[in-house]
Amino acid sequence: MTDKLLEVKGLRIHFLTEQGEIPAVDEVDLEIKKGEILGIVGESGCGKSVTSLSIMKLVPSPPGKIVEGAILFKGEDLISASEKRLRQIRGKEIAMIFQEPMTSLNPVYTIGNQIRETVKLHHRYSKKKANQHAIDMLKKVGIPRPEQIIHEYPHQLSGGMRQRVMIAMAMSCDPELLIADEPTTALDVTIQAQILDLMRELNQSQGTAIMLITHDLGVVAELCDRVIVMYAGKVVEQGGVRAILKNPQHPYTKGLIQSIPHWNNQRERLYSIPGNVPTPGEWGNGCRFAPRCELAMNKCLKQMPELTEVELAHHSRCWLSS
Repeated sequence: MTDKLLEVKGLRIHFLTEQGEIPAVDEVDLEIKKGEILGIVGESGCGKSVTSLSIMKLVPSPPGKIVEGAILFKGEDLISASEKRLRQIRGKEIAMIFQEPMTSLNPVYTIGNQIRETVKLHHRYSKKKANQHAIDMLKKVGIPRPEQIIHEYPHQLSGGMRQRVMIAMAMSCDPELLIADEPTTALDVTIQAQILDLMRELNQSQGTAIMLITHDLGVVAELCDRVIVMYAGKVVEQGGVRAILKNPQHPYTKGLIQSIPHWNNQRERLYSIPGNVPTPGEWGNGCRFAPRCELAMNKCLKQMPELTEVELAHHSRCWLSS
């Protein structure tokens, strides 16, 4: 028996635009083991969210399409799975917390109605049993007055409460994999900490594997076992959280870590990586980070380095590491 829950191999995703077919994700490989928390980090536009949506086959088509690769969940290829089979998997075996709970929750249905629909679909519960299950799930995620909250609408709740509702919905069928896309964005730091504690508790008590998409390395350090750093559609570094934070190998990862503010920092200005993430379709043949890299050589501009193992289970895509 393998302990791999999810395996993504050579994933390439393109989008059709007025300028033609543009790549967004380019030959991404990743895996998640049972009960593991994997962080995927990088700036906006690096392909993190598109990669996560592709696992649920939720990339809008058109304009998006999976051009190549395999997405294996417990050995089953989700790319070739039928829509009927995907409906059985979504919510029950793989669940997702979306970035913005206000747009993910249906504004015209009550909170209870939305949680009940999920469990009735997958577990065939009666309305009474589904209602009690919804109350129990809201209690589990720390929502006060759940008996009243199930009758309220999303606009009546705060951002933190809506995010807890999203987690309650996602966890209502005990999925084996939870995909969390920026679950703490736009929440104040106190609520952020509570949401992270809640996700850790779900992981430890139910053994749920979590894929956490974020741009915040502080969150990764707090919660994750392993981390994948993405840049311009490519994985540029991956390994254990401790190894990458203590000994980053790729210049982009080093730049992200330098950008983290520290309470005892005496500098007047925070460090920021110069330049911007290149637009998909303007990537060139060399290392995609080379135009922003202070250590770039001529070779970096002409040829893409391979993802090379620099230490045990620690890989980097940089000519300086190979």
